[in-house]
Amino acid sequence: MPNMSLVKNEMPTQKPEERIKNFNEVALGYTEEQAIDEAKRCLKCKNKMCVAGCPVKIQIPDFIAKVAEGKFEEAYQIILTQSSLPAVCGRVCPQENQCEGRCVRGIKGEPVAIGRLERFVADYHNKNCKEKVKAPTKNGHRVAIIGSGPAGLSCASDLAKKGYSVTIFEALHTPGGVLVYGIPEFRLPKAIVQKEIDGLKDLGVEIKTNIVIGKTLSIDELLHEYGYEAVFIGSGAGLPKFMGIPGENLKGVFSANEFLTRINLMKAYKEESDTPILMGRRIAIVGGGNVAMDSARCARRLGAEVYVVYRRGMEELPARHEEVEHAIEEGIIFKTLTNPTEIIAYNNPDDKRDPRNMSVKGIKCVEMTLGAPDDSGRRRPVVKEGSEHIIDVDCVIMSLGTSPNPLIKSTTEGLDTEYWGGIIVDLNGLTSKEGIYAGGDAVTGSATVILAMGAGKTAASAIDDYIQSKKKAFE
Repeated sequence: MPNMSLVKNEMPTQKPEERIKNFNEVALGYTEEQAIDEAKRCLKCKNKMCVAGCPVKIQIPDFIAKVAEGKFEEAYQIILTQSSLPAVCGRVCPQENQCEGRCVRGIKGEPVAIGRLERFVADYHNKNCKEKVKAPTKNGHRVAIIGSGPAGLSCASDLAKKGYSVTIFEALHTPGGVLVYGIPEFRLPKAIVQKEIDGLKDLGVEIKTNIVIGKTLSIDELLHEYGYEAVFIGSGAGLPKFMGIPGENLKGVFSANEFLTRINLMKAYKEESDTPILMGRRIAIVGGGNVAMDSARCARRLGAEVYVVYRRGMEELPARHEEVEHAIEEGIIFKTLTNPTEIIAYNNPDDKRDPRNMSVKGIKCVEMTLGAPDDSGRRRPVVKEGSEHIIDVDCVIMSLGTSPNPLIKSTTEGLDTEYWGGIIVDLNGLTSKEGIYAGGDAVTGSATVILAMGAGKTAASAIDDYIQSKKKAFE
């Protein structure tokens, strides 16, 4: 019998008062009974709008039908034909704006919990299936991937399955890109990311860390000296943006990138950490996206009183609704319709002359009202006259978005980019240079994991066509 409930099965979670004291995963996952019950809410529509909303076109009704029958491994195999990172996507994808946003059950109630079911199926597989995937027979062709984030991992997976010898070059000491340095443990446990990476290695993918393309090696060297026939650039967008207001260079002001990298990758929150992070008692997070929520919730777990300062209202917050709700439950204070104009400093009394000893005393802000929509379609924030005030904080984290690092372009002649740094590509991910493809945040700027994966898949198909066409031309 179908389940005609208008609401999803609730996701079990840690209690807020408990989870703010640890970095363990907040969402605990469905039981088998909950997963089957939720799967029965799917109407198996002939016109699969949920699939149309998925950037990698997972056959969603098909895998959900298997869940409803209790055939969880079969459900996983259906997902795996289109997605190389199901355990990751089930946790961090903005399903409400993609597959679930198209679900017809959402017209009169809540949509089917597609993301939660994907997570359940992936976790079931990882727990119960110990058999390693077998590497396919090599086809004699080599491809280099720059960056081990979601775009690079997706591209590498698809090419490896076709028999290509794939090498991933990663600048950091740990593979995973934004999945390991950007997303906190309580949202995406690093053991899950490692499990997905281990699966790539089983396919024969080689991962080389601590190699900065543009410094250690150039793209031209990969193509002309190391014998790679194509290159995919999936280096992400790791260059943080700032407001350009006074005080941003003070001690106690971080970019969200630095803060989250030190927390997630370097475990700076642990007492025994070799690189402990300077942490204030009262912290302002400037921004309203998912990265801002991640930063705020990490700071809360370090014992701080946390303010999210955002120039628009709660309804305009770009972060996922679930993350905002969790942040509110955890006691994070939202200062919306508020915009910083200056970070105020005080001098270290031990050495007033040394600017390195300057640190944060507060953040000067103005109140905002919302006017007519701007180019993004959102109502433009306008300063409210006479509303200047100071929020008493001793640490500020800027979470204003990121842009691609210009390093690759500066060491690769003829690679066309946008004025803001994004690499220009065609619909197949091909750049202005033959044999060089790109995708993910390096092309679009900051976006979602699943969109980056979709770009990686598109490029993998195009790279295969390119290399095979060259092969035929020589035959």
